[in-house]
Amino acid sequence: MTELNRVLYVEDEPDIQAVAKIALEAVGGFTVKICSSGEEALAVAEDFAPDMILLDVMMPGMDGPSTLAALRQHPALARTPVAFMTAKVQPQEIAQLKSLGALDVIPKPFEPMQLANQVRALWGKSSG
Repeated sequence: MTELNRVLYVEDEPDIQAVAKIALEAVGGFTVKICSSGEEALAVAEDFAPDMILLDVMMPGMDGPSTLAALRQHPALARTPVAFMTAKVQPQEIAQLKSLGALDVIPKPFEPMQLANQVRALWGKSSG
């Protein structure tokens, strides 16, 4: 099993970006690329070659689900594990997001000290 190292996080809120970057880099030890929009993620994802992608669901322009659909059109990203990050965590909402091809949903607001562990746990599921 390859090791989880490179995480692409797509999130339009600068304060959440900042907390997530610290949580994933300083606490988790990951290499993190933050994108502010689905369009930006599509532009950089292939070059960054993430091991895992975290997607905010609610974003202006391309939302998380449409970003995921577009990423899946790139052969290099077609099998990259994806988790959605959202405050909408009703069971039917989670089921719907998972039906789009996401591993799981990480609830927002997330706990910064736990985020890296949550991501690692999902990674373990995806490659196990």
